[in-house]
Amino acid sequence: MKKRKIGGNNILLAITVALFVIMYAGGCIIYADKGFTHFQTFLNVLINNAGLIAVAAGMTCVMLTGGIDISVGSLIAMDCMLMAVGMETWGIKSPVLMAMVLVIGIVFGLVQGFCVAYLEIQPFIVTMAGMFFARGMTAVICKDQVSIVSDKIFTAISNAKILIPFGGYENKKGIYQLPFIRPTVIVVLLVVIIVFLMLKYTKFGRSIYAVGGNQVSATLMGLNVKKTKLLTYTLCSFLTSIGGICYCLNTMCGTTTQAAGLEMDAISSSVIGGTLLTGGVGNVFGSLVGVLINGTISTLVKTNGKLVSSWSNIITAILLCFFILLQAVFAKIKESKKV
Repeated sequence: MKKRKIGGNNILLAITVALFVIMYAGGCIIYADKGFTHFQTFLNVLINNAGLIAVAAGMTCVMLTGGIDISVGSLIAMDCMLMAVGMETWGIKSPVLMAMVLVIGIVFGLVQGFCVAYLEIQPFIVTMAGMFFARGMTAVICKDQVSIVSDKIFTAISNAKILIPFGGYENKKGIYQLPFIRPTVIVVLLVVIIVFLMLKYTKFGRSIYAVGGNQVSATLMGLNVKKTKLLTYTLCSFLTSIGGICYCLNTMCGTTTQAAGLEMDAISSSVIGGTLLTGGVGNVFGSLVGVLINGTISTLVKTNGKLVSSWSNIITAILLCFFILLQAVFAKIKESKKV
């Protein structure tokens, strides 16, 4: 019986998971008196980063092809503003607006994917143009902050709690509190599972890995490289729009500066999760753990109370450099074995 070899990709994922466990366990030890050990604290990381998880799943797919999409944060801002103004000013019901946002995501991705795949323009330039367009359209829709208060369906979804029958605790008043999650968490976890299964078991998923691994080889294998890229960018923008709905359900408003820098959070989460910037290697579950690591860092900084919020960016930058170096080391080891 052949022993299954543990590749560098699996080692990277294992390091990511181990880092998250160590980081979270450290927080539980240091800040036990501040409620960090409560199960709700972990669930809050998922709730607060629900939109980012969906975006990171889409970003992982694009990065697997060797591309990148820096328009995702601006697209979320446009989605949120459209929904906020649509409900509060135009009187459109939330289900219709959510459907509109998803369609816009698909069209947005198709345009960007066409420019990257068929016009062969660099993904960074294309998505930078998309970033400026979406951020500009956000201001065209409305320049002011718009809070969502009138739509009963959207408000009900935002306030809904799905109780967890274990992991509860007594608050300061002696009342037993059951932990809870929001519907957005269920949605994004389903997104991660579906994307994982798609990448692993479908022809399209395998094509994404093949295109990112070696585009010339993928062409020689008979794969439609241009179509794969087009569909991947469309999928990314569609998942970003799902993330935009989740993001809006968390914030319940639309602003021109919303989700600023979220594209960098998605990219860093994917890289920390083991996705290679050059493409062909990555795992959407690793990206999920990458989001949890970033969320845990922010939670630790807030729980400390004495550190400024910029420390979370500094720590993320250090981790990002660490994982990029690890990826380079494993890439060199893999090349040396081929010689």
